[in-house]
Amino acid sequence: MSGCQRASVRRAGTARSTPAHPRPAPHRAGTVHRVRRLLTRLWRLLRPVQSRLMWLVNAKFVVGVTGVVRDDEGRVLMLKHRLWPPGRQWGLPSGFAHRGEDFRQTVVREVREETGLDVEAGRLVMLNSGLRTRLEVAYEARLLGGELRLDPFEILEARWCRPDELPEDVQPVCRPLVRGETVP
Repeated sequence: MSGCQRASVRRAGTARSTPAHPRPAPHRAGTVHRVRRLLTRLWRLLRPVQSRLMWLVNAKFVVGVTGVVRDDEGRVLMLKHRLWPPGRQWGLPSGFAHRGEDFRQTVVREVREETGLDVEAGRLVMLNSGLRTRLEVAYEARLLGGELRLDPFEILEARWCRPDELPEDVQPVCRPLVRGETVP
């Protein structure tokens, strides 16, 4: 493993934690795992029409929001996303804004949903037009606390990485954001 440190994760439902995602009953755990794998395969098979499906289920103007979360040591939180294309699964916490939601609040909500961590969104570091009716924004975010609990459906792994030691298969836009550069 590169200079990234595997994040210590407390799975939802373990002692001393309030589960972000309740653990299924033991007799249903295998079924939940099989359904999760099936949905992941189905989503990947639908790659040619994914953007159209997202367009149908979301507001007609989609805003993708990313958080560049740093800890007190200057390391950045990198997540391996289950539903992202193989070979480009590592990236920053991200998701879509809800209708009428302030984008800084989207960062806070998405980081909490994906990791269980509490953050404060800071300065805007990226504002780009995406595909057709899509806007991409990114904010710096400061770690406030919380206990790392990964959303098992969306996130496979988390690491705290120094900016110069990101995973090899990271999304290209992440590198300048992690270096602290504003992306036009």
